[in-house]
Parts: sequence; structure tokens; C-alpha cells
Amino acid sequence: MIRPSPAPAPARWRDAAKVSFDRSVVLAAVGAVIGLTAAGFALFTAKGTSTLVVPAEDVAMVNQQPIARSDYQALLRTLYGVADGQATPSQRRKVLDDLIQEELLVQRGLELDVAAFDPDVRSAMVSSVEQSVAADAVSRQPKEAELKAFYDANQARYANEGVMTAQDRVYPSLAAAAAGLDGRDSGKLDGDEYYFAARIHLGDPLFDIARALPSGGVSAPIALPDGVHVLRMIDNRPPVARTFDSARPQVLGDYTQKAIKRLQDRQARFLRKRANILVAKDLR
Repeated sequence: MIRPSPAPAPARWRDAAKVSFDRSVVLAAVGAVIGLTAAGFALFTAKGTSTLVVPAEDVAMVNQQPIARSDYQALLRTLYGVADGQATPSQRRKVLDDLIQEELLVQRGLELDVAAFDPDVRSAMVSSVEQSVAADAVSRQPKEAELKAFYDANQARYANEGVMTAQDRVYPSLAAAAAGLDGRDSGKLDGDEYYFAARIHLGDPLFDIARALPSGGVSAPIALPDGVHVLRMIDNRPPVARTFDSARPQVLGDYTQKAIKRLQDRQARFLRKRANILVAKDLR
């Protein structure tokens, strides 16, 4: 009896209805190759991993740290006064080499922990962090209602400086002042004085009385350690509040500075909260 010869191996391999050891091995190998290829592509293109590709927004990668194209173009304009399209090959190479060398030195400085002992580097790093916080506040444009509310709460800051012309007579006693005897000039005031200068020269107690006097008014005797003072107001021109529209640039500046201070304080609290800080016993 003649037995039929078995089907050739390729035919069994192609027949999906039959189990084929060879086919299983081949398909498993193909799947492994595809998986490794996909994993390798993801590994070498993921953010933060080593890659041979320079992103479009950068001009170079130094140990996987990017050198921004904007920095390259800014330095090109600073050194040569030309844009990238007008620069010569030697100019472009010089700028690129300078930026690469700078990045290498920065990375080496981090390796050596230069900031730990160089006060200039520490100051620069502190300033850089503070400026990054300030940039967040500056970039946010407040609404007009927020600015108006800030103006209303701080109107005294947005007034023209007042001016006064006054005399400050000093007597040895209340009786002498009441009798109208000649006193001496204190020498604290000299002609027209801006309010801020008058406050400095007179001191707060006398200034608060002087600013309330009308032009031509005379104060009651004021007893102080250096004698009894009598103020005579020759001309008093109090501060005049500026309108919101005229003061708006200053209001915006003050509002932004307050926002920067608020963000910096918040960052300081956050950094302290997450830090492990030990203080010497004699300073606790």
C-alpha cells in the first residue's frame, strides 16, 4: 500500500487552519522585532532621553541640554548686528561655539557645585529665580476693575505733593507763649516746604498739627521736650488727588510690584516647607 507523501513544509506553514511550529516561531520573532523597534523609537525620542535629533526651536544639544535658537539669534545681533540670514558662516560658527562653551562651563560649574562657595554665583542664581517669579506677575495683565480697586485703596499714594510755608516759634514755657513774648525760630523750616520734607524737619507731632492749619492760621502752644512750640501757617497747599486715568501707569507699576512680592513670599514659604532646615542652638 502506497502511503501519500506528507505535504511540503511551506504548504503546512501557510495553512492557517493547521498548527505549525515553524509558523509560531517565525511570527513570535517578527513580533519581538517590531516591539523592540517601537520601544527603541520611543526611548530615543522621549523628552529627557538621549537623542540624535536637535529640536527645531534649538540650535544645539549639549549633554542633552538645549541651546535655544532665540539665544543664538540674540547673541548674533549683539555681537555683529546682523540677523541669521545675513551672518557669514564664520560669524555663525563663532556664536554657536561661544554658546556651546558657555553651556559646557555652566554644566561643569554645576558638577563642581560652584554656587556653594562663590558669592557672585549664588547672588546670580538667587536673582535669576526671583526674576522668573517676577516674570509670571509681569506677564499677567490685571483687569481694570482690579486696578481701580487698588487705586481706591491707596489714593494717598496718587496725589500731588502738598506744599506749606510756615514758621515754628519756640518758647521756654507755656506762660511765655501765652504772653506773646518773643520766642526763637526753631530753624526747622525754611521757606516753601514739600509735605514730605516738612514732616522730616518738624517731626510727626508738629507736622500733623501744621498740616491741619489753614493759610494764616496759628496753632495753640504745643509743649515738647525742647520747649513750647507755636506754629504759624503762612501758606498751606494740601495734596490734590490725581484721577485714576492720570495715575494709571503708576497704579499698574505699584500693583505689579505688590503681585511680585506676594508670589515671592509664597515661593519662599513653599521652599521652606519642603526643606530640611537645621539651625544652630544659639540662634534658635
